[in-house]
Amino acid sequence: MNLSASSPTPRSTVPSGPRAATSTAVLIPTARPTFDIATATAYADAAAALLRDLGADVVRPDGLVMEASQIPAAKALLDDQTGLVVHVCASFADAGPALELYRGLGRPVLLWAFREPGAAGDRLLLNSLCGANLVAHALVRSGVDVRLCYGNPDDPIVRSVLAAALDGELPALPVLPGSVGVRAPRDVAVAALDHLRGQRIGVLGEPPTGFTPSEFDAEVLRRLFGLDVEPLRLDEMFARIEQVSRPDRELELAAAMEWQPSLADLESSVLDTFAAVTIALREWHHDDRLAALSIRCWPEFPTELGVCPCSALSRLADEKVATQCERDVYGAATMLLMAALGSGPSYLVDTVDLVAEENLVRFWHCGSAATGLAAEPSDATQFTHCNRKIGVVGNFALRPGPVIAVRLTEDPSRPGSLRMLMASGTALDGPNRFQGNTADVELDSDAGRFVESLVTGGFPHHTVLAWNDIRPGLRAVADELDIPVVEF
Repeated sequence: MNLSASSPTPRSTVPSGPRAATSTAVLIPTARPTFDIATATAYADAAAALLRDLGADVVRPDGLVMEASQIPAAKALLDDQTGLVVHVCASFADAGPALELYRGLGRPVLLWAFREPGAAGDRLLLNSLCGANLVAHALVRSGVDVRLCYGNPDDPIVRSVLAAALDGELPALPVLPGSVGVRAPRDVAVAALDHLRGQRIGVLGEPPTGFTPSEFDAEVLRRLFGLDVEPLRLDEMFARIEQVSRPDRELELAAAMEWQPSLADLESSVLDTFAAVTIALREWHHDDRLAALSIRCWPEFPTELGVCPCSALSRLADEKVATQCERDVYGAATMLLMAALGSGPSYLVDTVDLVAEENLVRFWHCGSAATGLAAEPSDATQFTHCNRKIGVVGNFALRPGPVIAVRLTEDPSRPGSLRMLMASGTALDGPNRFQGNTADVELDSDAGRFVESLVTGGFPHHTVLAWNDIRPGLRAVADELDIPVVEF
């Protein structure tokens, strides 16, 4: 399916006006209050209006589904086993509601994600596409057939997709590509795997609610890579943070001010906690001999400590520690493997926007990138979180140049094993599109196909960006471990 909003509309599939009602559309919009709910509501209402204009009898809950208490009423709308099921990602939301709604449904779910509004430099107002990606990972893993409709209600291609869906013709599932690229010699793969054996990943806290990519199988990591995980409870980490002495906090903050002087613009109380968080995480890494820190970064850090840990992770990343937010342990394994093959510093990102007519995908996360990955490292501004409105997070564009995006994740066709996703492209030079860290990447392959495959193929919403092309080594490792490669 061509996802370009500017693509010509096939005349044979798009009616010029309303038509007779032929089906029911159950439209369930989900959202999260930390995003722009007014915009999300307007988009969800416009989505319902378009379906009605296409002749559908639209059934929907009152308003947006944002709380667990709203799920039973929404689920009751699915009792009738006829009609098109449209899950509207009005804004980003975790996969919990979708799992409760559609697990065992027995029919496909059409996920509708919107293009990201707002001016350059604004926050992500909706993060709708990433929400669809997260929901799809959970649903596909649970055996639910998902399809993607991407674009706004006024996009001609969206009208075409929905008109066909109401007639029983859902978008075809894209065929996932394999890999026929050049392989590094086998000894390169063996050396990288030897390097990983015995390394340890520090895992802080439990998976965030509804974040299925944050779940992992420790035995798979041990069997394939020789990696061990070392868990730590959040309350233990918070106790360590509280115990950091005043002199140590002051020394760390002075060093951090030299690291990034823009910290001086933030509130002193937040900076004090930021310094303590940085020290506690650094000491955990050092004392437990950890190769990576995979941490549950929300909601407890901002709600209980009054700080976002993003810049602490960034500071450690500049010290060559592999750090991952949202407790993404397979993301940690991906970063460690890439580092063993010579990737250099890398960054865990969401896929948040597609501009198909420019073959452009926007990768982003909310501000924990190493400042060494900034387009201008000397001006890697430290700021407040785009949604939480407290510090401390990075707010800078990622460096331009050739990039690869890689991810190790579960293989749905082979329980107990993994598969590898890879794509390549060029990060463009330009302003930071969204608050946090953004890379506008012109892909080497079809961007629309990549995004649609990412979602309908059940891949996680996180991939790892790196600026050194180590794909030959990754392919060789995949061959050595019998891991399928899906490469764009």
